Amino acid sequence: MAKQFARIAKDITMAVKSGGSDPASNPILRRVIQNARAVNMPKDKVEAAIKRAAGRDAANYQQVLYEAYAPHGVALLVETATDNPTRTVASVRHLITKGGGNLATNGSVSFLFNKMGVFRLNPAGIDQDDLELYLIDHGLEEMGESSDEKGEPQIVIRCAFVDFGRLQEALEARTISPLSAEHEYICTVPTELPEEQATEVLAVIDKLEQDEDVQKVFHTLA
Repeated sequence: MAKQFARIAKDITMAVKSGGSDPASNPILRRVIQNARAVNMPKDKVEAAIKRAAGRDAANYQQVLYEAYAPHGVALLVETATDNPTRTVASVRHLITKGGGNLATNGSVSFLFNKMGVFRLNPAGIDQDDLELYLIDHGLEEMGESSDEKGEPQIVIRCAFVDFGRLQEALEARTISPLSAEHEYICTVPTELPEEQATEVLAVIDKLEQDEDVQKVFHTLA
């Protein structure tokens, strides 16, 4: 939970610096606040993070995406938000090489993923067939059902990332507030591994996700 809150706080900082501290005029900040609610981040913590981000002493984070291979040829995209890229790349390299993988050059892994906008909705009161027909005209590519960690049902909709804003506006026009709205790198060529090797890969991913500069890790493990 603490890691999730720290990730959201960084997202808030970057959103405020790029578009201001008023959610009404900053759609990126609105989206981050929705994501904060999705992980049950308290309202006072969200407001405090916005206030800090608008202050003169707020950290200047930059997003850096690292491409890598975990052991057994599994491709990784490691998304970071950092105020010290030198520190971050050293830490990411150490964790990956210690786990039996290696950093890769730009472009050597990213072609295995599609960057997509992903919205998760509460299905209550939604006519899914009607919504799907409506959203097709606003960039919808995929729509399906899933569940959260507690087993609660969700509607998951995906679009090409270039259509993210268009789809967000379409949902807002229908007064639908997503449970979360984020981008994800969706694997196009999954890697099948036996359980023992898959466990080694997941251990590397877990170590990376615990690093303070790492926001998300995407992989090709099936």
